[in-house]
This record gives sequence, structure tokens and C-alpha cells, in this order.
Amino acid sequence: MDIQIQQGDLTRIACDVVIVNLFAGVTEPGGATGAVNRALDGWLADQIADQRFTGKLNSILEVPTFGKIPAKRVLVVGLGERDAFGAEQIRQAAAAAIKRAKEVKARTVATLLHGAGLAGLPAEACARAVTEGTLLGGYAFAKYKRAPADDPTTEIERVVIVERDAEKLPAIEAGVTSGRIIAEAANLARDLANEPPDLITPGELARIAREMAETHGLRCEIWDEQRLAEERMRCLLMVGRASAHPPRFIRLDYVPEGTPRKRVCLIGKGICYDSGGLSLKPSEFMKHMKTDMAGAAAVLCTLRAIARLKPDVAVTVLVPTCENMVSGLSYKVDDILRARNGTTIEIDNTDAEGRLILADALSLAAEESFDAVLDVATLTGGCIIALARVWTGVMGNNQALIDAVIAAGAAVGEKMWQLPFDPEVRALLDSDVADLKNSASREGSAIQGGMFLQEFAGGNPWVHLDIAGTSYLDKPRAYEPKGSTGVPVRTLVEFVLR
Repeated sequence: MDIQIQQGDLTRIACDVVIVNLFAGVTEPGGATGAVNRALDGWLADQIADQRFTGKLNSILEVPTFGKIPAKRVLVVGLGERDAFGAEQIRQAAAAAIKRAKEVKARTVATLLHGAGLAGLPAEACARAVTEGTLLGGYAFAKYKRAPADDPTTEIERVVIVERDAEKLPAIEAGVTSGRIIAEAANLARDLANEPPDLITPGELARIAREMAETHGLRCEIWDEQRLAEERMRCLLMVGRASAHPPRFIRLDYVPEGTPRKRVCLIGKGICYDSGGLSLKPSEFMKHMKTDMAGAAAVLCTLRAIARLKPDVAVTVLVPTCENMVSGLSYKVDDILRARNGTTIEIDNTDAEGRLILADALSLAAEESFDAVLDVATLTGGCIIALARVWTGVMGNNQALIDAVIAAGAAVGEKMWQLPFDPEVRALLDSDVADLKNSASREGSAIQGGMFLQEFAGGNPWVHLDIAGTSYLDKPRAYEPKGSTGVPVRTLVEFVLR
């Protein structure tokens, strides 16, 4: 989808659909919506009244133009209450409008900076939000579906953001550029997690990472089984050894020009498929386990965006990746694994494998000095029970860092909630035969997972993001589709930029 910027009058743009807006409680359209209404001889206001369109957030009113303006039809999108209006409402409204434009099979769309003038929002932030909402809301993973024979082209080709004021165009262009980079990164993360597991294997994920590094000037290192053994990454090796696709460890580094202001490490869980191992999942819970590498997809695609945005922050990405499968080589309940940092782990459940491979990655990160280490993982079903598919669970060893990550999420519309650490929960992980065990009771299982990982974080400020609930949706909402959501790419990018 091509997004362009054009100075001019929205009523003079030739397109299939023109998108305008209305705040809740407004009965007489103003601004660009008012201009379109006047061009239609008041027909738009009549339809708003006749259809009892209230301007509720994300509601849509579709109005034909009868040839009075070059656009074939007008979509009025509700912006909700003005007092509650901000960038998140712009993203949602832009997504709602672009979805309806797709439904009416539009190819070309003209739109505006929703609410920028009336709500007093900066043009750049508004343009970024419109771009993100448009690209995120227009996303669909349909590459394996046969196109309808009567209409093989179903995608919107061009969206034009129209602005009268020439002085605002540079800011709008900057917002569109950053919004596109960030939304494309989130959509790529969606693609990677939505792909079938026979295609996204550890080796393929490593190939994608290497290609990304070559394209965007990143440093890249891939460890195979021999190197993993040399580097004492025994947890990753043991979890992955039952699969026909051997494990890999990926390291990418973005190094800015000059002296980096900060150093950040992002770690993503890369279980390309999770059968549960010998603690085999019931078949209904094995569904969608291709998305167990959503954390890996998120951190890789975050770095892609960072390499294009070029902040003065050095960012390292670490991805331990393997499949948790069943064979005569499967690691077993009662095994004792030794992580890279020397900690011994009694295996209580082979379906608690993500924390094992993250233990090796966190141990490696602890050997370097970072201002922040963030791990991202579809770690526990318990987090879905606690926080539904609404909030990402946040835990860590540094409150200031936790607060900064939650604030970054709030700024981009990705909701997060801090879960507490407590010695009584840590005691559940005590083992009679090792330093700790990888699973205990179901009580506080999300917190158990976080406290397990804390054992390997070392002295760096560290935050754990449990995206088990937010990385995948059974039903679409706002600009998030059914399937993989790309959470928390936009939070991570915002955090690094801040």
C-alpha cells in the first residue's frame, strides 16, 4: 500500500473513497468534513442526521457522492469523545476506515490528519498515527488463499493524505516515514508468526536474520550445534535435539554512528513449534503453536525498524531458536540441565521449555554491560488467564525500567500490566536435586516464569514481557487482526527511541 502526501483540497481529489471524520456529539460537520458537506450541498449533514450517526469511535457512515465531487463515495469515521482523543484514537479510526474501504473494494483512498486541528495534536504525531493505523488495519495474511476469480485484486493500492497548509507538509512527511517504518516492522513480525511451521524453522529464521543484516547494515552471528556446544548453551541444545531441524542462536547488532548514548539488549523466544515435548500438549492446545516464536519475530523486526530509524542507541538482539518436538532424543522429565551460567535445572515439565532457552540467552547477555535488557516471550498460559488477551505481563528487577517500558507501550496503544515478584513464589521453584526446577504448581505460573528468568539476568537492569496473550488473537480488534498481532514491536521501537 503506497501512502502519499498531497497539498490541496480534499473535495478535489479523484479517488474511489474519501475519508473524513466526526467527533461524538457534533451535529454540524466542520473542518474538512464540513468542506465535503458543502461540496455535497449539505447531503452529508443530512445523512449524519438521518442515519443517527453519533461519531462513536470507529463507527463508519458510508455516503455516495452522486458525482458532485471526484470521489465516488465518502466514509465518515467516528473519532469518539473529544476529551479522550489522542494518537491511539487516530490509529483506531484510520484502521476502521481503511477496513471499510477494503470492503467496498476501493483501490485509491484520500484521507486527512484525523482531528489534528480540532484536537490540537502535532502534525507529525498525527501523520504517524494515521499511517500506522492505515497499514496495521489494512493488514491481512492471505498469501495462501486463492483470489476470487471475479476480482483477483483486493488490495488498496494508494492512500493520499491531503493537507491544505504547505507549512505542515515536512512534518507530515516525517510522520508518514516513521509510521511506515514502524508499521511495516510490526506487519513483518505478524507475517513471520503466521507462516506455517514447516517453513519457519530455526535454520530459516537464521537465514532471514542474516538477510536482514545484509540489507540493513547490521552485524550478524549465527551459532550452529557445534558452536552452541562450545559456548555451553546446553539448555538450547537439549530442548532442540529431538527435532529434525537443529537449533540455532542468532545475534544481531545495530551500532549507531558515533558514541552510543545507551546500550539495549532485546532477547526473543524462538520456539518455532512447540508440541510440548514428552509432556505432550493435548491436540487442541497444539493449535497455533507456530506462533511460539512471536517473541523472536518481534525483536528481529524491531531491529529492522531501528536500523532504518537510526537512533543513537546501540541495540543487540539475541534469539535462541529451536523446535520442541518428540523423538528418542527428547529431553525428559527428571533430566538436570546446566545453563550457560552454571545454574542446574531439574526438568519438571518439558512443556516449560521457553524459559530454558531464554536462560542461556540471558546468561550470555549478563556477561556484557547493557543499560537495559528486555526479553520477549510467549511464556505462559497463566498470563492469558491472569490478563486475558488485553495486557502483556511485565516483570523485572528494576522498577524505573519497568515503568519506562509500560509508558512506551501506553504511548503506542499496547497495554501492559506489571505482575509482582515475591520470595514465596520463588520458593515454589526450589528443587531437591538441582539449583531450581523449571516448573512447579499452576499457582502464579506467569510469575513463576518471570522469577525463573530472573535467576539468569545477572546485574543488568532487566524486564520480562510475557506476550502469550497479546501476541495472538482469536478475534480481530481495532488495528489488530485475527492471528498474530506483532505485539510488542511498536513498544520496543518506542522504548529505544525514547
